[in-house]
Amino acid sequence: MKKHAAILFICLLIACSTHVAHAQMAKPPRFKAIAIAETGGGHALFDVAAKAWLNKLAIDSNFTIDYISDTKALNKDYLKQYKLFIQLDYPPYPWGKDAQEAFEDYIENARGGWVGFHHPTLLGVFDGYPMWQWYSDFMGGIEFKKHIPGGTEAKLTIEDASHPAFNGLPASFLTQDEWYIYNKSPRDKLHVLASIDESTYNPPKDVKMGDHPVIWTNEHMKAKNIYIAMGHFPQLFEDSNYTTLVRNAIFWAVK
Repeated sequence: MKKHAAILFICLLIACSTHVAHAQMAKPPRFKAIAIAETGGGHALFDVAAKAWLNKLAIDSNFTIDYISDTKALNKDYLKQYKLFIQLDYPPYPWGKDAQEAFEDYIENARGGWVGFHHPTLLGVFDGYPMWQWYSDFMGGIEFKKHIPGGTEAKLTIEDASHPAFNGLPASFLTQDEWYIYNKSPRDKLHVLASIDESTYNPPKDVKMGDHPVIWTNEHMKAKNIYIAMGHFPQLFEDSNYTTLVRNAIFWAVK
């Protein structure tokens, strides 16, 4: 009898677990996100780490995320299904005309939110591609000039602690990247959320621009949008300050 009771109990547990699993699977996702990332190149390791981290976040937080590696599929109809556009190390210059128009519409008319990492400010004339002037204006009218090869650590200071992206974060913390240098600071065109102190470079570097914003939002656009300069090293996803920032940014942009 005891043996039969134990078997019955196990069967009941399995049935209950299956029911719960099916119920969870049947629960509709909160939203759909799309993420674009290059394949290969110097940022491949960051993109791999980002995808693994994002996939876990999506499961834990009940949303779905689709990945693309170029802009061929992007048009206005295609983007209608997504409430969040994540730009993982994908530059703004090789986009086709339909993709450019779809993205401009997405941002200008708040079709969804946007979170961009590192490469969106790689702005200029590259590999035969002209400057996408709308995107330069979206990023504060800046043009990329140079970067710090190999990267360096720097102290990041939060300038707007009231912004939801910084919930649970200290007023300043150390972080690292291959910091980009632009022809000018975008501060007069954008709402700067955080900047780095170039005097804290470790190891020291002479590649500097003075006023150096690294996190900002363009409040002239209807869509919630946030740019985060740090997005080169996969080790960033081992830093709780960085992952807190990314998590906060995603849920703020999509809210």
